[in-house]
Amino acid sequence: MIGHDHPQETMRTWKVGALAKVTGLTVRALHHYDEIGLLKPSARLTGGHRLYDADDVARLYRIVRLRQLGLPLSQVADVLAEPEWQLAPAIDRHLAEARHRAAMASRLCARLATIATVLAQQKHPSPQEMFATVEEMISMGGTVCGTTGFLMYDDIDAAYRYIVQVFGLTAGQIWKSEDGFTEFAEVRAGVQVIGLHPAGGKSYRSPRSVDAVTGTTVITVDDVDAHYASTVAVGATIVCEPVDRSYGIREYGASDPEGQIWWFASRLG
Repeated sequence: MIGHDHPQETMRTWKVGALAKVTGLTVRALHHYDEIGLLKPSARLTGGHRLYDADDVARLYRIVRLRQLGLPLSQVADVLAEPEWQLAPAIDRHLAEARHRAAMASRLCARLATIATVLAQQKHPSPQEMFATVEEMISMGGTVCGTTGFLMYDDIDAAYRYIVQVFGLTAGQIWKSEDGFTEFAEVRAGVQVIGLHPAGGKSYRSPRSVDAVTGTTVITVDDVDAHYASTVAVGATIVCEPVDRSYGIREYGASDPEGQIWWFASRLG
């Protein structure tokens, strides 16, 4: 139970829409948590409307924290029952981690400020200063920074136009040979880059040429239902309607003109 130092706050309740608004989660996510038994509201109003109390909010915090750590929804309930994931120890560990990351960010800010001062004096920062800065950056960023995927197409130009106009990805650079042949193109999903590569020979084949799905691309969007509606409106070929998955995402699938399968997904929590 949450401490009762503030009785009015601990006795307060929230309807599902209000709880979604103050936490930044979606109503759909909270409904999903209820449906799978992960976060049952403490009460229901006439008509079945959900009503959450302070204990529910505390449990929601721990759910979100475990999701941030990469734990699948199917395992969250079991982990929440463990003593170290009661509210007080969970907050203590989270606070320690946040302080650690804040300290690293502070050190990086200090190093960058030093380098900025040196550059403002029209001097060159020392290699030692740059080494230390790079070390701080790597410590904060972790070992995996991103990914670039390649998809094979017989007609890169047509695929590029379709992916940008229908799926809504951001147009990137196109490289052409001297005779005008498109050798490579890029589209972007946020900071991630997807390369469009020409098919050719035995090794690089479009799914259309082998009549089989050889891979899929998953794009994270803010609102999967809104994205689905927009792609349907412009004639996308849908291979799977929007569906909630037990592992915590809502997604739908679409095919491009050469048979590449694209999945568009939003997290339920």
